[in-house]
Amino acid sequence: MTTTKTADVDGTLSQVYALAAAGADIVRCTCNEEEAAEGLAQIVPRSPVPLVADIHFQYKLALAAMEAGVQALRLNPGNIRKPEQIKTVAREAKDRGLPIRIGVNAGSLDPDIAQQHGGATPEALVASAQRELAYFADVGFEDVKISVKSSNVPVMIDAYRLLSDTVDFPLHLGVTEAGPLPGGLVKSTVGIGTLLAEGIGDTIRFSLTADPVEEARAGRQLLETLGLRERKGLDLIACPSCGRAEVDVIRVANDAQDALADRNIPLQVAVMGCVVNGPGEAREADLGIAAGRGKGHLFVKGKVVRVVPEAEMVDALVDEGERIMAEGIEARLAAADDGAEAEAERTREELLQIQGTDANAADEKIDKIREIAD
Repeated sequence: MTTTKTADVDGTLSQVYALAAAGADIVRCTCNEEEAAEGLAQIVPRSPVPLVADIHFQYKLALAAMEAGVQALRLNPGNIRKPEQIKTVAREAKDRGLPIRIGVNAGSLDPDIAQQHGGATPEALVASAQRELAYFADVGFEDVKISVKSSNVPVMIDAYRLLSDTVDFPLHLGVTEAGPLPGGLVKSTVGIGTLLAEGIGDTIRFSLTADPVEEARAGRQLLETLGLRERKGLDLIACPSCGRAEVDVIRVANDAQDALADRNIPLQVAVMGCVVNGPGEAREADLGIAAGRGKGHLFVKGKVVRVVPEAEMVDALVDEGERIMAEGIEARLAAADDGAEAEAERTREELLQIQGTDANAADEKIDKIREIAD
Protein backbone atom coordinates (compact mmCIF):
# COMPACT_ATOMS: atom_id res chain seq x y z
CA MET A 1 0.00 0.00 0.00
CA THR A 2 1.26 3.46 -0.84
CA THR A 3 2.16 5.83 2.00
CA THR A 4 2.03 9.04 -0.02
CA LYS A 5 -0.82 11.52 -0.07
CA THR A 6 -2.85 10.30 -3.05
CA ALA A 7 -3.42 13.90 -4.10
CA ASP A 8 0.34 13.99 -4.75
CA VAL A 9 0.05 12.41 -8.19
CA ASP A 10 3.73 12.26 -9.12
CA GLY A 11 4.84 11.10 -5.68
CA THR A 12 2.20 8.38 -5.57
CA LEU A 13 2.97 7.19 -9.09
CA SER A 14 6.66 7.02 -8.24
CA GLN A 15 5.86 4.79 -5.29
CA VAL A 16 3.48 2.62 -7.33
CA TYR A 17 6.21 2.03 -9.90
CA ALA A 18 8.72 1.18 -7.15
CA LEU A 19 6.27 -1.29 -5.63
CA ALA A 20 5.61 -2.91 -8.99
CA ALA A 21 9.34 -3.24 -9.62
CA ALA A 22 9.73 -4.91 -6.21
CA GLY A 23 7.11 -7.53 -7.08
CA ALA A 24 3.71 -6.08 -6.19
CA ASP A 25 0.94 -7.24 -8.55
CA ILE A 26 -1.72 -4.97 -7.01
CA VAL A 27 -1.30 -1.68 -5.14
CA ARG A 28 -3.73 -0.05 -2.72
CA CYS A 29 -3.99 3.73 -2.36
CA THR A 30 -5.93 5.63 0.25
CA CYS A 31 -8.97 7.61 -0.91
CA ASN A 32 -9.74 9.61 2.20
CA GLU A 33 -10.73 12.95 0.70
CA GLU A 34 -12.01 14.51 -2.50
CA GLU A 35 -8.50 15.55 -3.53
CA ALA A 36 -7.40 11.91 -3.26
CA ALA A 37 -10.17 10.82 -5.63
CA GLU A 38 -9.13 13.54 -8.06
CA GLY A 39 -5.56 12.31 -7.79
CA LEU A 40 -6.65 8.76 -8.59
CA ALA A 41 -8.25 9.97 -11.81
CA GLN A 42 -4.76 11.00 -12.96
CA ILE A 43 -2.88 8.07 -11.39
CA VAL A 44 -4.97 5.13 -12.60
CA PRO A 45 -4.31 5.58 -16.35
CA ARG A 46 -0.56 5.75 -15.73
CA SER A 47 -0.24 2.93 -13.21
CA PRO A 48 1.64 -0.26 -14.24
CA VAL A 49 -0.57 -2.41 -11.98
CA PRO A 50 -4.26 -2.47 -10.91
CA LEU A 51 -5.11 -0.03 -8.12
CA VAL A 52 -7.42 -0.60 -5.16
CA ALA A 53 -8.99 2.41 -3.43
CA ASP A 54 -8.94 2.15 0.36
CA ILE A 55 -12.18 3.60 1.74
CA HIS A 56 -12.96 4.53 5.34
CA PHE A 57 -16.00 6.29 6.84
CA GLN A 58 -17.26 8.14 3.75
CA TYR A 59 -19.13 5.95 1.29
CA LYS A 60 -19.31 8.75 -1.29
CA LEU A 61 -15.55 8.52 -1.67
CA ALA A 62 -16.03 4.93 -2.82
CA LEU A 63 -18.35 6.22 -5.54
CA ALA A 64 -15.81 8.92 -6.42
CA ALA A 65 -12.97 6.39 -6.58
CA MET A 66 -14.96 4.22 -8.97
CA GLU A 67 -15.55 7.27 -11.15
CA ALA A 68 -11.79 7.86 -11.08
CA GLY A 69 -11.32 4.44 -12.67
CA VAL A 70 -9.84 2.26 -9.90
CA GLN A 71 -9.94 -1.47 -10.50
CA ALA A 72 -11.22 -2.43 -7.03
CA LEU A 73 -12.36 -1.10 -3.65
CA ARG A 74 -11.59 -2.01 -0.07
CA LEU A 75 -14.39 -1.28 2.40
CA ASN A 76 -13.97 -1.53 6.16
CA PRO A 77 -17.23 -2.82 7.70
CA GLY A 78 -16.19 -1.34 11.03
CA ASN A 79 -16.47 2.27 9.92
CA ILE A 80 -19.04 2.28 7.12
CA ARG A 81 -22.00 0.73 8.93
CA LYS A 82 -25.19 2.10 7.40
CA PRO A 83 -26.73 -0.69 5.30
CA GLU A 84 -28.10 1.62 2.60
CA GLN A 85 -24.73 3.28 2.09
CA ILE A 86 -23.03 -0.09 1.78
CA LYS A 87 -25.67 -1.30 -0.68
CA THR A 88 -25.35 1.88 -2.75
CA VAL A 89 -21.64 1.22 -3.19
CA ALA A 90 -22.28 -2.46 -4.00
CA ARG A 91 -24.88 -1.58 -6.64
CA GLU A 92 -22.50 0.81 -8.35
CA ALA A 93 -19.67 -1.72 -8.19
CA LYS A 94 -21.94 -4.38 -9.68
CA ASP A 95 -22.91 -2.08 -12.55
CA ARG A 96 -19.25 -1.37 -13.26
CA GLY A 97 -18.06 -4.97 -12.85
CA LEU A 98 -15.76 -3.87 -10.02
CA PRO A 99 -14.70 -6.20 -7.17
CA ILE A 100 -14.81 -5.19 -3.51
CA ARG A 101 -12.68 -6.46 -0.66
CA ILE A 102 -14.46 -6.70 2.65
CA GLY A 103 -11.61 -5.61 4.88
CA VAL A 104 -12.44 -6.62 8.44
CA ASN A 105 -9.93 -5.35 10.98
CA ALA A 106 -9.75 -6.34 14.64
CA GLY A 107 -8.88 -2.77 15.59
CA SER A 108 -12.02 -1.28 14.07
CA LEU A 109 -14.58 -3.99 14.63
CA ASP A 110 -18.30 -3.15 14.86
CA PRO A 111 -18.92 -2.44 18.59
CA ASP A 112 -22.05 -4.58 18.70
CA ILE A 113 -20.32 -7.57 17.14
CA ALA A 114 -17.34 -7.19 19.47
CA GLN A 115 -19.67 -7.07 22.46
CA GLN A 116 -21.63 -10.09 21.27
CA HIS A 117 -18.50 -12.21 20.87
CA GLY A 118 -16.51 -10.94 23.82
CA GLY A 119 -13.98 -8.90 21.84
CA ALA A 120 -12.11 -9.18 18.57
CA THR A 121 -12.21 -12.97 18.49
CA PRO A 122 -11.96 -15.06 15.33
CA GLU A 123 -15.71 -15.60 15.52
CA ALA A 124 -16.33 -11.85 15.75
CA LEU A 125 -14.13 -11.10 12.72
CA VAL A 126 -15.92 -13.70 10.63
CA ALA A 127 -19.33 -12.46 11.82
CA SER A 128 -18.46 -8.95 10.64
CA ALA A 129 -17.58 -10.28 7.19
CA GLN A 130 -20.80 -12.28 7.05
CA ARG A 131 -22.88 -9.22 7.89
CA GLU A 132 -21.30 -7.30 5.02
CA LEU A 133 -21.84 -10.25 2.70
CA ALA A 134 -25.53 -10.21 3.60
CA TYR A 135 -25.82 -6.55 2.59
CA PHE A 136 -24.12 -7.36 -0.70
CA ALA A 137 -26.41 -10.34 -1.27
CA ASP A 138 -29.45 -8.05 -0.91
CA VAL A 139 -28.41 -6.27 -4.11
CA GLY A 140 -27.08 -9.36 -5.88
CA PHE A 141 -23.41 -8.44 -5.59
CA GLU A 142 -20.96 -11.37 -5.33
CA ASP A 143 -17.65 -10.13 -6.77
CA VAL A 144 -16.03 -10.20 -3.34
CA LYS A 145 -12.73 -10.88 -1.63
CA ILE A 146 -12.47 -10.96 2.17
CA SER A 147 -9.83 -10.27 4.81
CA VAL A 148 -10.10 -10.73 8.58
CA LYS A 149 -6.91 -9.15 9.87
CA SER A 150 -5.62 -8.95 13.41
CA SER A 151 -2.33 -7.85 14.93
CA ASN A 152 -2.51 -10.96 17.11
CA VAL A 153 -1.04 -13.74 14.96
CA PRO A 154 -2.85 -16.73 16.53
CA VAL A 155 -6.18 -14.84 16.30
CA MET A 156 -5.45 -13.96 12.68
CA ILE A 157 -4.64 -17.58 11.79
CA ASP A 158 -7.74 -18.95 13.53
CA ALA A 159 -9.96 -16.28 11.96
CA TYR A 160 -8.85 -17.15 8.44
CA ARG A 161 -9.21 -20.86 9.08
CA LEU A 162 -12.76 -20.30 10.30
CA LEU A 163 -13.54 -17.98 7.39
CA SER A 164 -12.17 -20.52 4.90
CA ASP A 165 -14.52 -23.14 6.35
CA THR A 166 -17.47 -20.72 6.37
CA VAL A 167 -17.48 -18.97 2.98
CA ASP A 168 -16.45 -19.69 -0.59
CA PHE A 169 -14.81 -16.43 -1.61
CA PRO A 170 -11.19 -15.46 -2.33
CA LEU A 171 -9.28 -14.47 0.79
CA HIS A 172 -6.74 -11.69 1.27
CA LEU A 173 -4.19 -12.51 3.99
CA GLY A 174 -2.40 -10.15 6.33
CA VAL A 175 -1.34 -9.43 9.89
CA THR A 176 -2.49 -5.88 10.49
CA GLU A 177 -0.24 -3.35 12.23
CA ALA A 178 2.60 -5.87 12.29
CA GLY A 179 5.08 -3.10 13.14
CA PRO A 180 8.66 -2.31 12.11
CA LEU A 181 11.40 -4.71 11.06
CA PRO A 182 12.39 -7.27 12.12
CA GLY A 183 9.42 -8.07 14.38
CA GLY A 184 6.82 -7.08 11.83
CA LEU A 185 8.45 -9.28 9.24
CA VAL A 186 8.45 -12.26 11.59
CA LYS A 187 4.80 -11.82 12.58
CA SER A 188 3.63 -11.39 8.99
CA THR A 189 5.66 -14.33 7.73
CA VAL A 190 4.37 -16.64 10.47
CA GLY A 191 0.74 -15.67 9.97
CA ILE A 192 0.64 -15.51 6.19
CA GLY A 193 3.06 -18.38 5.64
CA THR A 194 1.17 -20.74 7.93
CA LEU A 195 -2.07 -20.18 6.05
CA LEU A 196 -0.53 -20.36 2.59
CA ALA A 197 1.10 -23.66 3.52
CA GLU A 198 -2.38 -24.93 4.40
CA GLY A 199 -3.74 -23.85 1.03
CA ILE A 200 -5.62 -20.85 2.45
CA GLY A 201 -5.33 -17.44 0.81
CA ASP A 202 -5.36 -15.84 -2.63
CA THR A 203 -3.63 -12.48 -2.18
CA ILE A 204 -1.36 -11.16 0.58
CA ARG A 205 0.01 -7.98 2.10
CA PHE A 206 2.82 -7.47 4.60
CA SER A 207 1.69 -4.50 6.76
CA LEU A 208 5.05 -3.18 7.90
CA THR A 209 6.04 0.07 9.56
CA ALA A 210 8.64 0.60 6.85
CA ASP A 211 9.10 1.72 3.29
CA PRO A 212 6.27 -0.06 1.44
CA VAL A 213 8.81 -1.42 -1.03
CA GLU A 214 9.96 -3.63 1.87
CA GLU A 215 6.41 -5.01 2.02
CA ALA A 216 6.50 -5.98 -1.65
CA ARG A 217 9.93 -7.54 -1.38
CA ALA A 218 8.94 -9.56 1.67
CA GLY A 219 5.74 -10.78 0.06
CA ARG A 220 7.51 -11.76 -3.13
CA GLN A 221 10.22 -13.63 -1.23
CA LEU A 222 7.67 -15.52 0.86
CA LEU A 223 5.77 -16.65 -2.23
CA GLU A 224 8.98 -17.69 -3.98
CA THR A 225 10.16 -19.58 -0.89
CA LEU A 226 6.89 -21.51 -0.74
CA GLY A 227 7.08 -22.27 -4.45
CA LEU A 228 3.90 -20.28 -5.13
CA ARG A 229 5.59 -17.86 -7.49
CA GLU A 230 8.32 -18.21 -10.07
CA ARG A 231 11.61 -16.99 -8.68
CA LYS A 232 12.46 -13.52 -9.91
CA GLY A 233 14.81 -12.46 -7.17
CA LEU A 234 17.94 -13.55 -5.39
CA ASP A 235 17.88 -16.40 -2.85
CA LEU A 236 21.09 -16.02 -0.85
CA ILE A 237 22.05 -18.80 1.54
CA ALA A 238 25.08 -18.80 3.82
CA CYS A 239 26.65 -21.06 6.41
CA PRO A 240 26.37 -19.95 10.05
CA SER A 241 30.17 -20.12 10.35
CA CYS A 242 32.20 -22.49 12.49
CA GLY A 243 35.74 -23.27 13.52
CA ARG A 244 36.74 -23.84 9.89
CA ALA A 245 35.67 -20.42 8.62
CA GLU A 246 38.43 -18.60 6.78
CA VAL A 247 36.52 -15.30 6.41
CA ASP A 248 33.95 -13.15 8.17
CA VAL A 249 30.96 -14.96 6.71
CA ILE A 250 28.45 -12.38 7.93
CA ARG A 251 30.30 -9.53 6.23
CA VAL A 252 30.82 -11.38 2.96
CA ALA A 253 27.19 -12.57 2.87
CA ASN A 254 25.90 -9.03 3.48
CA ASP A 255 28.22 -7.62 0.82
CA ALA A 256 27.03 -10.25 -1.64
CA GLN A 257 23.39 -9.55 -0.78
CA ASP A 258 23.88 -5.83 -1.39
CA ALA A 259 25.73 -6.40 -4.65
CA LEU A 260 23.26 -8.89 -6.12
CA ALA A 261 19.88 -7.84 -4.71
CA ASP A 262 18.91 -5.29 -7.36
CA ARG A 263 20.35 -7.09 -10.40
CA ASN A 264 17.29 -9.26 -11.10
CA ILE A 265 19.32 -12.43 -10.84
CA PRO A 266 16.84 -15.19 -9.87
CA LEU A 267 19.47 -17.63 -8.64
CA GLN A 268 20.22 -19.38 -5.38
CA VAL A 269 23.63 -18.10 -4.35
CA ALA A 270 25.68 -19.57 -1.49
CA VAL A 271 28.35 -17.91 0.65
CA MET A 272 30.34 -20.51 2.57
CA GLY A 273 33.07 -19.89 5.14
CA CYS A 274 35.45 -22.66 4.11
CA VAL A 275 36.40 -24.81 1.16
CA VAL A 276 36.45 -28.02 3.23
CA ASN A 277 32.69 -28.48 3.30
CA GLY A 278 31.33 -25.45 1.46
CA PRO A 279 30.93 -26.61 -2.16
CA GLY A 280 29.59 -29.99 -1.02
CA GLU A 281 27.10 -28.62 1.49
CA ALA A 282 25.82 -26.05 -1.02
CA ARG A 283 26.01 -28.27 -4.10
CA GLU A 284 22.33 -27.62 -4.94
CA ALA A 285 22.93 -23.85 -5.13
CA ASP A 286 23.19 -22.41 -8.64
CA LEU A 287 26.28 -20.45 -7.68
CA GLY A 288 28.49 -20.04 -4.64
CA ILE A 289 31.79 -18.98 -3.17
CA ALA A 290 33.82 -20.74 -0.48
CA ALA A 291 36.80 -19.19 1.29
CA GLY A 292 40.12 -20.92 1.77
CA ARG A 293 43.70 -19.80 2.48
CA GLY A 294 43.21 -16.23 1.24
CA LYS A 295 41.28 -17.25 -1.86
CA GLY A 296 37.70 -17.64 -2.95
CA HIS A 297 36.66 -20.87 -4.63
CA LEU A 298 33.82 -20.09 -7.02
CA PHE A 299 31.52 -23.02 -7.67
CA VAL A 300 28.53 -23.68 -9.92
CA LYS A 301 26.20 -26.51 -8.89
CA GLY A 302 28.89 -27.79 -6.51
CA LYS A 303 31.71 -27.79 -9.09
CA VAL A 304 34.60 -25.35 -8.52
CA VAL A 305 34.98 -23.36 -11.73
CA ARG A 306 37.36 -20.58 -10.72
CA VAL A 307 39.71 -19.54 -7.90
CA VAL A 308 39.98 -15.80 -7.17
CA PRO A 309 41.73 -13.63 -4.58
CA GLU A 310 39.73 -13.31 -1.34
CA ALA A 311 39.24 -9.56 -1.90
CA GLU A 312 37.52 -10.29 -5.23
CA MET A 313 35.04 -12.91 -4.00
CA VAL A 314 31.93 -10.74 -4.15
CA ASP A 315 32.88 -9.26 -7.53
CA ALA A 316 33.40 -12.79 -8.83
CA LEU A 317 29.94 -13.82 -7.63
CA VAL A 318 28.34 -10.88 -9.42
CA ASP A 319 30.26 -11.52 -12.62
CA GLU A 320 29.49 -15.23 -12.67
CA GLY A 321 25.83 -14.62 -11.80
CA GLU A 322 25.45 -12.29 -14.78
CA ARG A 323 27.24 -14.78 -17.02
CA ILE A 324 24.94 -17.60 -15.89
CA MET A 325 21.92 -15.46 -16.72
CA ALA A 326 23.34 -14.66 -20.16
CA GLU A 327 24.83 -18.06 -21.09
CA GLY A 328 23.19 -20.67 -18.88
CA ILE A 329 24.57 -22.97 -16.18
CA GLU A 330 25.76 -25.70 -18.53
CA ALA A 331 27.80 -23.22 -20.54
CA ARG A 332 29.44 -21.86 -17.40
CA LEU A 333 30.30 -25.35 -16.20
CA ALA A 334 31.88 -26.03 -19.57
CA ALA A 335 33.90 -22.80 -19.27
CA ALA A 336 35.45 -23.77 -15.93
CA ASP A 337 39.12 -22.87 -15.48
CA ASP A 338 41.49 -25.77 -15.93
CA GLY A 339 42.87 -26.88 -12.60
CA ALA A 340 40.31 -24.99 -10.48
CA GLU A 341 38.91 -28.14 -8.90
CA ALA A 342 42.39 -29.55 -8.30
CA GLU A 343 43.51 -26.32 -6.61
CA ALA A 344 40.40 -26.36 -4.42
CA GLU A 345 41.12 -29.94 -3.40
CA ARG A 346 44.72 -29.07 -2.49
CA THR A 347 43.49 -26.20 -0.33
CA ARG A 348 40.96 -28.51 1.28
CA GLU A 349 43.66 -31.00 2.17
CA GLU A 350 45.90 -28.25 3.56
CA LEU A 351 43.14 -27.03 5.83
CA LEU A 352 42.35 -30.54 6.99
CA GLN A 353 46.00 -31.04 7.93
CA ILE A 354 46.10 -27.71 9.78
CA GLN A 355 42.70 -27.85 11.44
CA GLY A 356 42.17 -31.58 11.55
CA THR A 357 38.88 -33.29 10.87
CA ASP A 358 37.32 -31.84 14.02
CA ALA A 359 37.81 -28.08 13.78
CA ASN A 360 35.16 -27.40 16.43
CA ALA A 361 36.74 -29.74 18.97
CA ALA A 362 33.53 -31.73 19.23
CA ASP A 363 35.39 -35.02 19.81
CA GLU A 364 37.24 -33.54 22.78
CA LYS A 365 33.96 -32.33 24.26
CA ILE A 366 32.37 -35.73 23.72
CA ASP A 367 35.25 -37.40 25.58
CA LYS A 368 34.78 -35.05 28.52
CA ILE A 369 31.03 -35.68 28.51
CA ARG A 370 31.67 -39.38 28.70
CA GLU A 371 34.11 -38.88 31.59
CA ILE A 372 31.47 -36.89 33.47
CA ALA A 373 28.78 -39.46 32.72
CA ASP A 374 31.03 -42.29 33.98
